[in-house]
Amino acid sequence: MTTSLVLTFICHDKPGLVSAISEKIAAAGGSWLESRLARLAGEFAGIVLISVPEAHVAGLTAALRSLEDAGLRITVERSKAAPAEASYRSLDLELIGQDRPGIVRDVTQALSQLGANIEEFSSGIESAPFTGETMFRASARLRVPGGVTTEDVRKILERLAEEMMVDLSASEGDAA
Repeated sequence: MTTSLVLTFICHDKPGLVSAISEKIAAAGGSWLESRLARLAGEFAGIVLISVPEAHVAGLTAALRSLEDAGLRITVERSKAAPAEASYRSLDLELIGQDRPGIVRDVTQALSQLGANIEEFSSGIESAPFTGETMFRASARLRVPGGVTTEDVRKILERLAEEMMVDLSASEGDAA
């Protein structure tokens, strides 16, 4: 029997981090199934879904904890693969607008009002061409209830767009 584990980690960025983690997983007979990894402000962080034989969970957890001596902070959590809810669908969202304090809060509160779940989110700031103004850019993968249309998402965010000057481009993602 195999067990699904979700690992999260963070460490000051240096070569070999992913190799060290994947080596421990492979040595325990585990499989690296899915991950999101990123470098941000000199730190390297990630979340990884793995499958490992139940008999090797304790040994793998101990092996991963041994990496903490090198400055890696890691958590290991058992996970159950949740079946996709049939009444939900995926939606990809791209936002760009003038940056200001609270922009992420306002966007996520609006999405929450619709019952949307954020599955992936990445954001950053950049300089606008010609003006050099600080612009906020975000990409998100959402799971929205079946009764919520792309137009519903567009409308609630366009209400914010007037004050935030956000350009919105939403497109249907793969139904999962």
